[in-house]
Amino acid sequence: MKKSLLTIGLATTLTIAWSIGRVQGQATRPVIFVPADHADFHDTSNGVSMAAIWGDADKGAHATFTKFVPGFDAGMHTHTNDVWIVVLKGAYLYKDDVIDKRLVVGPGSFLRVPGGMKHWSGGDPKEGALFYEESSGKFDLIPAK
Repeated sequence: MKKSLLTIGLATTLTIAWSIGRVQGQATRPVIFVPADHADFHDTSNGVSMAAIWGDADKGAHATFTKFVPGFDAGMHTHTNDVWIVVLKGAYLYKDDVIDKRLVVGPGSFLRVPGGMKHWSGGDPKEGALFYEESSGKFDLIPAK
């Protein structure tokens, strides 16, 4: 009986400590709010601008708002890490060797490009593209041969 009460007491104590730790841990993480129309965009290359939301795209895991000017053509390339994209405005154009046709990824649509996947991307000829981009590693663009 004493062992049962001790076990129950220990389990209760651990559960309470775990719950307090979770609540305290949640309180230390800040809420992030960045409206795309007020984001601080910086030109990164000919026709592309990015605004950091969190992390650092040059160093590791990150999220950005990214813009392609109308008609932007990134050429065939790969990325080391997976890239997740949600289009907000315009259209992100995508093609790879597996998909036989060009995808038009419009507002409200999601696209995951696996790291190492050779693909082409571009912006809608009239509107370009504004999209949320996230990756678990640094951003790179490796021209395909």
